[in-house]
Amino acid sequence: MPRKPRMYLPGLPCHVIQRGNNRKACFFTRQDYLFYLRCLGDACYRYHVAVHAYVLMTNHVHLLMTPDDREGISRVMQSVGRRYVQYINKEYQRCGTLWESRHKASVVDAERYLLTCYRYIELNPVAANMVEYPGDYTWSSYQHNAFGEENPIITHHDLYRRLGMTEDERRCQYRALFTVMLANEDIHTIRSAARFSMPVGDGRFKLQIERALGSSIGQAKRGRPFR
Repeated sequence: MPRKPRMYLPGLPCHVIQRGNNRKACFFTRQDYLFYLRCLGDACYRYHVAVHAYVLMTNHVHLLMTPDDREGISRVMQSVGRRYVQYINKEYQRCGTLWESRHKASVVDAERYLLTCYRYIELNPVAANMVEYPGDYTWSSYQHNAFGEENPIITHHDLYRRLGMTEDERRCQYRALFTVMLANEDIHTIRSAARFSMPVGDGRFKLQIERALGSSIGQAKRGRPFR
């Protein structure tokens, strides 16, 4: 059965998820997280993909990225996956697959859902009861987006820049977004889209994506969403 084509489009942000095989751990030590981020930064620079937000969980990763061309994200994920698996296999004297099949990818309606996706991604450790506050988790972009902690991987999206006239204003407004709980409807929309690699947006946005791609993207099936 042929693989479902990716819905990457130049200039449109995309929520990408990659999980460990059988949902097993893919990070074991601090060095592992650091090496993954190095691989991600190198690949995004090489293939002209901007990273706006990320979180590295124990057995999966969430990335919010915008490519300059249709192939950028695929190339980034292939490069990172290959380098990281080689590193893990050598470091832990193992062999075989590390990741679960193909990564999931959902193009995002920026005006409606981009900042919601920022929050969804950086709140993952809180939702998983790993920390009480997103800033307490080391392996995410929250400290940079909310407080300006140095992070060479991150490129701010235009919508983030619109949060304020100065960096301090933007960070303050960004932190304020996290004082309000994510709406259950938004969580369901993001999770359902991720499950089937469908666009995060309404019917009108999906129609726009179909026109840009020149093909039908189908409809997400019903079923239990995942985190």
